[in-house]
Amino acid sequence: MVKLYDYAGSGNSYKIKLLLAQLQRPYETVEVEIFRGESRTPEFLAKNPAGRIPVLEIAPGEYLAESNAILCYLASGTALWPEAPLLRAQVLQWLFFEQYEIEPTVGTVRFWKLTGRDKTQGSLLEKKTAQGQDALRSLDRHLEHRSFLVGDAYSIADIALYAYTHVAEEGGGFSFDSLPALRRWLKRIEEQPHWIPGPAPYSAAAYL
Repeated sequence: MVKLYDYAGSGNSYKIKLLLAQLQRPYETVEVEIFRGESRTPEFLAKNPAGRIPVLEIAPGEYLAESNAILCYLASGTALWPEAPLLRAQVLQWLFFEQYEIEPTVGTVRFWKLTGRDKTQGSLLEKKTAQGQDALRSLDRHLEHRSFLVGDAYSIADIALYAYTHVAEEGGGFSFDSLPALRRWLKRIEEQPHWIPGPAPYSAAAYL
């Protein structure tokens, strides 16, 4: 059984839990208290030198980090990670988009808001919010005539983008009001078999 080193408030960790739930694959969870420095201990850094969650322990002493790499590994051999070269490249396109356009903007603004750090960011908050809303508009344009991000089927591209996108409004500055295709896509994801809610809100008390 694989073991997931996790923090409940992390959208990157939630991606993995959603995929595991939809694959109906059992796993063990190890909660890592990131605000108490548990991801910076020598023991954890031996698992992931970058000191970030999630980390998947595949076998004793064998670890895989980076959420989207973990998605690819777990979905290998399933319909969620297509084998056709172009479809696979298009899935990768959206995995890269998620880590470059969504996680550093939507994910970061949500983190700042839920931990009270937004009050100290000044113009950087405004800049990241604008960039994140632009990224959400890009998703909406792509989804205008599509049910899912790649081809005509649900894939790990949808899982990766859904994780931080569906909680974007928790960041306070994002809105889905003018993004009807994006709203329909979010609902479509939540209708998939074995969908689970998440991620949990960050604890401002734990952060402070």
